[in-house]
Amino acid sequence: MILFPAIDLYEGKVVRLTKGDYRAMKVYSDDPAGMARKLEEAGASWLHLVDLEGARDGGTPNFPVIREICQSVSIPLEVGGGIRDFSTMEKYLGIGVERLILGTKALTDESFLIEALRNFGTHVAVSVDSKDGKPAIHGWTEVLDMDMFSFLDRISGLGCATAIVTDISRDGALRGTNLSLYRELLRISGLNITASGGVSSYEDIKSLREMGLYGAILGKAMYEGAVTLSEAVQIAEG
Repeated sequence: MILFPAIDLYEGKVVRLTKGDYRAMKVYSDDPAGMARKLEEAGASWLHLVDLEGARDGGTPNFPVIREICQSVSIPLEVGGGIRDFSTMEKYLGIGVERLILGTKALTDESFLIEALRNFGTHVAVSVDSKDGKPAIHGWTEVLDMDMFSFLDRISGLGCATAIVTDISRDGALRGTNLSLYRELLRISGLNITASGGVSSYEDIKSLREMGLYGAILGKAMYEGAVTLSEAVQIAEG
């Protein structure tokens, strides 16, 4: 299983939210590129970056920071938050980003998703942020009246290879990940599932790995010292 250390960006700083609440934000570093290098040195094989302002408002306000991170590390990056048009996708791929995470746009514009998959293939992943089983968009500020499982089954049929699924109620809360949710998601054929939200202990990581999940995102637990990245990577890789 791939462990993805998360760098969430807001106003050029490394931050974490609690349950997606922008009012409950904690700053961990004002040097994102330096943080990325530390995570690579600790054994990370990928990095997961989110432009939180982009996710909420659209656009790419943290693009210069993400470009600097790309130049600072040799491991692949996946980036999400505010990617809602093809020019933005091409801009990120042009600086060396490996995977583009579509959230709001993928959930609200299927024709865009189909075209993105046709043009960029496995460079595209879809992020679904779950609030009581329904997807939340625009930085988790709006909930769609849509069944998450039906949507994920649909995008698998469209050729999407990777989905990142977050249980918002667990995100940043340090109270464990939703193992039953990910167990159920594994029934969707042809889709690599990355768990996000509440991955807060070595036991969580071990359980997700043993379940056969493709990946897990590690955030607040790492920044708060509940786990160390080097040990977490060893457990994830088995």
